[in-house]
Amino acid sequence: MRASISADNQEQIQQHGLNPEEVARQLALFQEGIPPLVIRKPAVVHDGIQQLDEQSRRRLIHRYDTELQRAELDVMKFVPASGAATRMFKDLQQLLNQHGHINEQTLSQQDDASKFGRIFIDHITQFAFWSPLKHKLQQDGYDAAELLQTGQFRPLIEYTLSSGGLNYANLPKALIYFHKDAQSGEIKTSLEEHFSEGMLYAQNSKGVVKLHFTVSQEFEEQIHAHLELIKNKYADQQVRFEVEVSYQEKFTDTIAVDENNEPFKDAKGEILFRPGGHGALLDNLNQLQADVVFIKNIDNVVPDSRKQPTVAWKKVLGGLLVELRDQVFEIRENLKKQPEQNTIEIAKTFCTETLNLSLPDDFESMAGRQQRDLLLQLTDRPIRVCGMVKNEGEPGGGPFWVDKKSYVNKLQIVETSQIDSHDEQQMQLLKQSTHFNPVDLVCSLTNAEGKAYPLLDFRDEEAAFITDKTYEGRSLKALERPGLWNGGMANWITVFVEVSGTTFNPVKTVNDLLRETHQG
Repeated sequence: MRASISADNQEQIQQHGLNPEEVARQLALFQEGIPPLVIRKPAVVHDGIQQLDEQSRRRLIHRYDTELQRAELDVMKFVPASGAATRMFKDLQQLLNQHGHINEQTLSQQDDASKFGRIFIDHITQFAFWSPLKHKLQQDGYDAAELLQTGQFRPLIEYTLSSGGLNYANLPKALIYFHKDAQSGEIKTSLEEHFSEGMLYAQNSKGVVKLHFTVSQEFEEQIHAHLELIKNKYADQQVRFEVEVSYQEKFTDTIAVDENNEPFKDAKGEILFRPGGHGALLDNLNQLQADVVFIKNIDNVVPDSRKQPTVAWKKVLGGLLVELRDQVFEIRENLKKQPEQNTIEIAKTFCTETLNLSLPDDFESMAGRQQRDLLLQLTDRPIRVCGMVKNEGEPGGGPFWVDKKSYVNKLQIVETSQIDSHDEQQMQLLKQSTHFNPVDLVCSLTNAEGKAYPLLDFRDEEAAFITDKTYEGRSLKALERPGLWNGGMANWITVFVEVSGTTFNPVKTVNDLLRETHQG
């Protein structure tokens, strides 16, 4: 039974930037269910994941450095930075909610929040934000050192999280001070770390570094103010930052439904729309004006003293992308100019063995012109090179070979939620995965003529996610659009490369900043 949409609700849908046909499509996904993705086997080294030796890495770094200095290559760094830092501090917030006084006795308890708080307090002076925290406390008559000494821990935690202090529980990760330089004492937010990192591998021959951040509109004023401070800080150096900011557009929101798959309505009788997940950022990526785009999460940064391995691997991935890109352009040019069988055979081998593209079973029986046209169609799409880290228990999508007829590329990044959890064989294959993707991608978005690909044409609309949520104490089902690096890029040319674990340093909780890799 199809869900009903009243005339008033249709008006609300259009005001939100959506159209009734799109909402009807979303409702059908709830009602009919989203088919799970079938994995055939995990991608492993030498079977879906390339492993590059030192000589190859040096060659690709040189290739990238050479290409970057060519004025024609337009490079940009794209950073999804809209995530709130709430999860970073949820255990500390739980402590505040549960206890009026927080002291030694409180933190000696064995629940998770108390254990987390114990670590936080024991090492609080090691956080980059310790100095501004002390200043905030001092403004209100507190002595931070005395609070520590006398075991009065609540103000220390409260001023870290609340609006009267640093307000970190309500800010995006981009505005959190992550690192402190051991020598200069300078402190940097995660946002600024992307500037200094971008200088090291995305600066072109004219000294320009292009950065694009996606942020939440509620933090627009604070983000822009901080961006201006950062740009002024680097003004006297031989580098110029061109910074773009975009938002997750409202028209990418998705409808929520109740337990009967009817549109969920709030107390006012209005349909509830929710952000469509990080897959909605494909629209932001689609608006970029760049040939080559590096994608990296806001919280995966390290201090300057530890950046070199990351920079080297970024250049390796960039060099491989540029090399593949040029090979694709050459193959396409040869197919257009010299459509004889030898050219077709070379293109076929390149597509299947290097680009991981699938040919139809009847390819060999096709006429030569049909084969050529198919190879031209298969290679006319955006390209991504994805870094893969050995799986050591960190969360993240894994690399797999999948079975889906509509995919020209059977090599995919797959999230656990895309798999049928009731299928024991599928779950066993999932457990056999050796690597995961830490959101370390470099992408080619334009063709040989410099024309941008319409990225939305290459996503799999079926690869959405349905999750259980609550609103005003009521249960609902929410729809997330195909993930940015999952279904959103399902039909891109895709190559996976093993990269060092030193390139992956996420900050999921505030105590992650105590790891050695985040200490300057």
